[in-house]
Amino acid sequence: MATTGSRTLQLLSLLQTHRYWPGAELADRLEVSVRTLRRDVDRLRDLGYPVDATRGVDGGYQLAAGASLPPLVVDDEEAVALAVGLRTAAQGGIAGIEDASVRALTKVVQVMPPRLRRRVDALRSATVVGTMRPGPSVDHDVLTTVAQTCRDEERLEFDYVARDGQTSRRRVEPLRLVSVGRRWYLVAYDLTRFDWRSFRLDRLSEPRPTGAHFRPRALPADDAASFVRNSLGSLAPEPVEIDVLIHAPIAHVDATIGQWVRSEAVDANTTRSQMTSDGSDWALFALGVVDADFTVLSPPAFAERVQSWGDRFVRAAGGAAPPSDRLCREGE
Repeated sequence: MATTGSRTLQLLSLLQTHRYWPGAELADRLEVSVRTLRRDVDRLRDLGYPVDATRGVDGGYQLAAGASLPPLVVDDEEAVALAVGLRTAAQGGIAGIEDASVRALTKVVQVMPPRLRRRVDALRSATVVGTMRPGPSVDHDVLTTVAQTCRDEERLEFDYVARDGQTSRRRVEPLRLVSVGRRWYLVAYDLTRFDWRSFRLDRLSEPRPTGAHFRPRALPADDAASFVRNSLGSLAPEPVEIDVLIHAPIAHVDATIGQWVRSEAVDANTTRSQMTSDGSDWALFALGVVDADFTVLSPPAFAERVQSWGDRFVRAAGGAAPPSDRLCREGE
């Protein structure tokens, strides 16, 4: 059995999911009796955490929204994921939170133990580099409001501008937020059209939770991302898996395009980087930012695209196209 202190932290971590925990299930997770669980809950309340309790046979516990934010408890993987998420937010895509994300990322990294700080230290430097925005920006108030209604299974109303420019007021049962093709989408059941729809968040405004909760319906797709891609049809970009060797130290790669790639050091001056891109051109933009030579490992079509761009740029500079063995090519 865990010590009282570590058990209290584990209990807080479970409650911070904000789901309702039946008392018996929570006690089983902590491997304690129901009586011990009640004492642990009282200890959290003494520390300022507002824990709601429901009595009776089906009684349980849930962390309520407080007037202030007590310290959060996260495990190692959650801490790294938090740093990654803050870094991504700092790079744009959600209007109005870039500066706050940088400040929060700095605080998170500062309090990390050394073993975790080494995993995300390169990410911190990446947040101060100017980068290209991934797509239309979304108001952060819109994003958080919609996300909360998805989490709380609460019906939502909003104004929406369709592709043809027509504006309408929509009432939906929100399911999931999905990022596809450098855009954010809401997957929801439209209560006016009686069917599932995907809505671009940059076209959505004035979201208002209605206070009415619902039981989620079955989505006619494997998952929300598949539904969005199916609804976009030919407009949905096909993801491309790109694998390259960049002839630069991994610290330099992380500091310039770390938000887009998964990298590992080959040696002190060579980095192998992989990325999933909506198209070859965006990957070329990213690799151009690194300002270093690189070699394409796969796919062959990307190597051909690099060859085409290289020839075009050389012609633009007034020179003859260089021999192909001087350009980035497949395999080496």
